[in-house]
Amino acid sequence: MNDTRKATVKRQTGETDIELDVRLDGSGQSDIQTPVPFLNHMLDLFTKHGQLDVRVQASGDVEIDDHHTTEDIGICLGQAIKEALGDKTGIRRYGTVHIPMDDALAQVVIDLGNRPHLEFRGDIGAAKVGAFDTELVHEFLWKFAVEARMNLHVIVHYGWNTHHIIEAIFKALARALSEAAEIDPRVKGIPSTKGML
Repeated sequence: MNDTRKATVKRQTGETDIELDVRLDGSGQSDIQTPVPFLNHMLDLFTKHGQLDVRVQASGDVEIDDHHTTEDIGICLGQAIKEALGDKTGIRRYGTVHIPMDDALAQVVIDLGNRPHLEFRGDIGAAKVGAFDTELVHEFLWKFAVEARMNLHVIVHYGWNTHHIIEAIFKALARALSEAAEIDPRVKGIPSTKGML
């Protein structure tokens, strides 16, 4: 197992305190401790389905709402993924996955090409899942894409259960990232005609 593609990120602000570890070539081990239960669930399945190892210890001003904590975890996860990828020698670079979750079907397409962008198409459903504001899914993905410097396209093809839609998104994100970050023995050097990413 490659044990070099890993990173630790710490972020402390007046709103949050986060420490996050990522190992790209992991086995799906997670230790997710945040004050946002629904996000814990999504990060746990993201870790499992992406075959990453992820540890998150986070606290935040959730007495206001979950916004700052969710946003800052997205920032930290993106930074850790970028650092763990290094110079991206030998990676596949692209990943595309469709994931069904009962009534829902989500598609995620990734380019780890150092050109950050989020394109989100489709209806996420209800405004809340339990106490979680579902608009924070977009906030998390946007900050994650920017900090990881990835081109991230998320398409919700259909679905009526909001929990299922979001779960399909996070599972598809995990699988597409795993595919894009995978080392391909056929790739020599950096996968770009520019010679760098």
